[in-house]
Amino acid sequence: MSVGTRPRGRRAATPASRPPAAPTFMSGAASVAVRPALEAPRRPARVLAAFPLALYLEIRSESEPHVVAVVTGEATRLPNAVLLPERLDGVSAGDDAWVGEGSVDVGGVSICVRRWWDPAPPLGPADPVRLAPALGVLGRVRGASPRRPGLDPDGAPALLERGCRAGSLVESITAAERLIGLGPGLTPSGDDMLAGLLVALRHLGAAAGVPRAVWLADWLAAVVTYDARTRTTPISATLLHCAARGEASPEVTGVLRGVAGHQPLEPAVHRLLRLGHTSGADLAWGVQIGLSAVLAHREGR
Repeated sequence: MSVGTRPRGRRAATPASRPPAAPTFMSGAASVAVRPALEAPRRPARVLAAFPLALYLEIRSESEPHVVAVVTGEATRLPNAVLLPERLDGVSAGDDAWVGEGSVDVGGVSICVRRWWDPAPPLGPADPVRLAPALGVLGRVRGASPRRPGLDPDGAPALLERGCRAGSLVESITAAERLIGLGPGLTPSGDDMLAGLLVALRHLGAAAGVPRAVWLADWLAAVVTYDARTRTTPISATLLHCAARGEASPEVTGVLRGVAGHQPLEPAVHRLLRLGHTSGADLAWGVQIGLSAVLAHREGR
């Protein structure tokens, strides 16, 4: 109490004077890819996009992950996701949020992360005998599907495949530079193709004992992530950083497991193709290019 004043009579709270409601607490699980952001000091964020099954939060930070997805179990479990048991209602693009110190606060809900999952699970050894037939299955299912990629097969995609198969850094990097940010939407088709390629080269190259493929993945990852934030959407830039480390959604890693002979391949390809409008088809195309390159470098040893 200030000197020379007396307490005022208590007034009924009005909407303008009523304190904000206490947040609702909810437990969630998160990808280890977003652990650096969630365990950092609390930082402000904003809602980039809001959909019934997913929110995308852009953290005001220069480091990756720059965007965190908040999704329900019905949505695609992206490698940069926090997974919730139920939907968050009443959240719109532009709303404020906070990320850090083990939680995500948005829309009056404080999400405490209690469990973690690995978006880049080890693939295990790949049976070399299965790789060539798997390439045929992947191409056949993609070709028969009504879900088509978002890019013309000529131009940069053709140059990318030719460069990766030949192990040409000049051609591969030139094509990758052309593909970053190419296409409309939150995750442009060129980015999705590159993400599928990076994950396939890294995981299948390691699993099949083809170090040249992993070497190519390292080079392309460095090129793709160097200025991704200025070349494409914030959401897609973070997903490219994830792919550069071999991190992907279960639909993508399921196809890789199928290629390696650890689960049926054809159903896994169909699941991947169902993602988004063109994202699944673009990712599958990138995986096919990566597998083709692994086979080419294995045979050329």
